[in-house]
Amino acid sequence: MNSAVRENSAIPFADNMSHLRAALAVVDVRVRWAVVRARANGLNPQDEFRGLYIADEHVDKLLDYEIGQHVWLAHNGNGHQAYWPEMIAQARQQWQAQMQASRSAGIPLRLAQLCRSFDLTDTETEALLLVLAAEIDPRYAQIYVYLQDDVTRKRPSIDLILNLLTDSFREKLQLRRLFGSNGRLQHHRLLQVDRLNESQVWGQQNVRLYPHIIAYLLEDDQLGEQLHEFSQLHPAAQPPPPRRLAPQFLKQLQRQEDKVHFLPPVFAFLGGYGLGKLEAAQQLAHWHDQPLLEVDMAVLSQQENYLEDVMQRVWRDGRLHQAALYLTHWDAVLVDGRPPRRLFSELLAYPHTVIIAGQSQWQPTNHLQRRPIFNIQFNAPDFAERYRIWRAHLGEETGLDLTAVANQFRFTPGQIEDTIATARDLAQWHGRSLNNADLLAASRAHSNQNLATLATKIQPRYTWDDIVLPQDTMNQLYEMVNMVRHRPTVYGRWGFDRKLALGKGLSALFAGDSGTGKTMAADIMAGALGLDLYKVDLSTLVSKYIGETEKNLDRIFTEAATSNAILFFDEADAIFGKRSEVKDSHDRYANIEISYLLQRMEAYDGVVILATNLRANLDEAFTRRLHFAIEFPFPEAADRERIWQVNLPVETPVADDVDFQSLAERYPLAGGNIRNIILAAAFLAAEAEDVVRMAYLLHAARREYQKIGRLIDEKLFREPDPV
Repeated sequence: MNSAVRENSAIPFADNMSHLRAALAVVDVRVRWAVVRARANGLNPQDEFRGLYIADEHVDKLLDYEIGQHVWLAHNGNGHQAYWPEMIAQARQQWQAQMQASRSAGIPLRLAQLCRSFDLTDTETEALLLVLAAEIDPRYAQIYVYLQDDVTRKRPSIDLILNLLTDSFREKLQLRRLFGSNGRLQHHRLLQVDRLNESQVWGQQNVRLYPHIIAYLLEDDQLGEQLHEFSQLHPAAQPPPPRRLAPQFLKQLQRQEDKVHFLPPVFAFLGGYGLGKLEAAQQLAHWHDQPLLEVDMAVLSQQENYLEDVMQRVWRDGRLHQAALYLTHWDAVLVDGRPPRRLFSELLAYPHTVIIAGQSQWQPTNHLQRRPIFNIQFNAPDFAERYRIWRAHLGEETGLDLTAVANQFRFTPGQIEDTIATARDLAQWHGRSLNNADLLAASRAHSNQNLATLATKIQPRYTWDDIVLPQDTMNQLYEMVNMVRHRPTVYGRWGFDRKLALGKGLSALFAGDSGTGKTMAADIMAGALGLDLYKVDLSTLVSKYIGETEKNLDRIFTEAATSNAILFFDEADAIFGKRSEVKDSHDRYANIEISYLLQRMEAYDGVVILATNLRANLDEAFTRRLHFAIEFPFPEAADRERIWQVNLPVETPVADDVDFQSLAERYPLAGGNIRNIILAAAFLAAEAEDVVRMAYLLHAARREYQKIGRLIDEKLFREPDPV
């Protein structure tokens, strides 16, 4: 009967374990034959000291052997030499025929998959099985002790495996490459060869299987132990419907995937957190009916000298499971914007789909286009898309102003999901239904908080009722707030977004003397919009060293880009004075600093407020680029009276003799000074266990005049005569 007939009549294996037993049966015949020959040629099992010494007669026998001949070869002849090779051939043939029948029947066989994944030859497969036998059946460990004539050698040495595979010395020398570091068995981390010690020759090194290979063959689907810290294997199942990806994006992705390539393409995903990169990777894997092996390169790169070895285990486990590979935080391994050449070479050789995710643009060098690389940008959603996502998650909730959070917080889909979870926790903690305050608080919490390391975070606490300004100034502040609120209408539905490449944020100048309400106005705006407020003292950013000021500003705006906060630059005249005529290099670089800041302000999508005490010193070309330039005038007497009134809390006990009109007329002070006087008077009254009286306010006013260096006129601080 020829082999084709046998293949057609072969019965498929019942399961994976049946296949593994049949494979081990092939090498079992080799081992049995080796034992027969060993006994026939002088290995006496009755010698209790065998393996512990070398007898003279054994040395004499070794001297009689030809070069390359080992102890099992029939020195004195063996009548069964043809019998054993025939048994090995029959066992292998039967095993392979059943394996082919199982493949035709669609029965998954792990050993067969392993051999296909790593292109193992029949000889490499049998070498692997000879090592596996001792790992899963202790009988073979004892037999290997016997065959190696050494009670300490329970694992096969390289020399033992080679002797089991061939009797030809020439072939044995050729097969040594199987166990070299560049051989498939070692390179792919299937077998590991114990390191040489000083007393060992190369062939005496023990060979063992990596534990994960044994686990895989025994139907354990976990990743190797070394990969658990930074890897996850997503099963090959229908992923949940994408929540972060638009349908048109998926269609475009599938069109690229459907193109015929010699090897699947490498997808380079570019974008930040929560934009749907994992969902897209899961879809790619699903279209190929593959699991997805996710690897965090940021954690893996910390392995330092072990990076290459660990990555070999990643390639190995990915091939074992026929998984699409998803490498996140790819930026962590880039060197000068390029991936390490050897790492990238291995990646290109990976036979399945590869997805690389990071935030930095990169390109390989010396890339010969063995497989295409598709760069796919994951852009942050615009207002309409953000609103759709918020509505999709909170559509059943009533009374929520989703327009505000979608407009004022430029979140990714992932950040929106995280924010909603936090908002629900806040509502549950307070024992109430989800409301707008919870959404705004959670949104602020999930905005980038790193800006607090570079600027002072101000918790908004004032309202429109707390500030006293001329009506026109108040109207301008209202217009600023409304401009932020109505950006979706103007930039979105009305199409202005297409007309403006930059300047989609809001920039304003608050000019006025100290204490006239500039910081309070910014505080009120932040509270009205539900945004955080960060105060930056520009005088601390300006450096005498060329280029340092720009670096400081860059750090501020880089962090602010994801902070969803109002930037309030105080002491703006420290840098925004009139651009001087260039007389030396310092003038030229001072002008460069101003131009750089203008550039960053125009590119910033949020709210930037500049505060200065000296508007006259500002460059006209600079002020033309601002959306608002608001004057905070020194308050007149009527405004000062209102300032005195609104700055006294309703809980504060006040005597009937307090005359706010008289105080406003007596003291031409800004609102900040007036607040200081009222606070100081409250402490004086508390010390005296009294209510706030006119005497305390006059005394506190005297101290304020002394502090700011005003001329002291005693008449100003006398109590008025009783009426």
